[in-house]
Amino acid sequence: MIEFDDVQDLVSPVVIAAFEGWNDAADAASGLVDHLIEQWNAEIIGAVDPEEFYDFQVNRPVIATDVNGHRRLTWPTTRIAVARPVGLDRDVILVRGIEPNMKWRQFCAELLAACDDLGAELVVTLGALLADSPHTRPIPVTGTASEPELVDRLDLEQSTYEGPTGIVGVFGDACAQLDIPSVSYWAAVPHYVAQPPCPKATLALLGQLEELLETPMPLGDLVEDAKAWERGVDELAAEDEDVADYVRALEETRDTADLPEASGEAIAREFERYLKRRDTD
Repeated sequence: MIEFDDVQDLVSPVVIAAFEGWNDAADAASGLVDHLIEQWNAEIIGAVDPEEFYDFQVNRPVIATDVNGHRRLTWPTTRIAVARPVGLDRDVILVRGIEPNMKWRQFCAELLAACDDLGAELVVTLGALLADSPHTRPIPVTGTASEPELVDRLDLEQSTYEGPTGIVGVFGDACAQLDIPSVSYWAAVPHYVAQPPCPKATLALLGQLEELLETPMPLGDLVEDAKAWERGVDELAAEDEDVADYVRALEETRDTADLPEASGEAIAREFERYLKRRDTD
């Protein structure tokens, strides 16, 4: 059972969760939760007991010196933070952790019980996968939702994926078993630049959260970091003709597939997002 520090009542809280590991190509999903914790100055209020769920030979504790010169041991775990963002009419519960090594059902049950204690009304899980996606084009993000109203409002779909899954999939199934509304967003990270970080994918996920929560999200340095990342990959591709040819082939395939989306709803959504951000600024 997760014990919390004193927490004031939250207003219509939404959960945003991401886990390192199989679900988190280039740390794009967990990187977004880290970004929101920092930008919103979120308060850590509790953590999962790692003894129950982690193999410390796989996810080892880390020892380091803190700002006061003291040696501290940090255990691998999943932490829960609370943010009260200015301009958002609801509070946010941020779950940031590591895919557990054992007892996944108990892990999900404990996390969801904690979120229920905090009054959570919606769960949003974030993931990232490696895909045949060119780094020079917008990072594709796919989304699924459990509720028909969310599917219609966000123009999503109900998942038809069949195959192995990670803790994000198990967590989503646990939400469904408990009739907790949930949404899941997945960014497609270019597989030929799989090493973390991938700020462009993190930024793409953040854009989907903006649409879901209907409010501009704090960008911080993400836009500049994404541009620098793309320039860096451009330089690497320029040094290897085979990679450059491969990227061009991916671009042609992507552009052909995206032709029907080059106008209409896709542009309208981007323009609406731009106007909201400009008004907020």
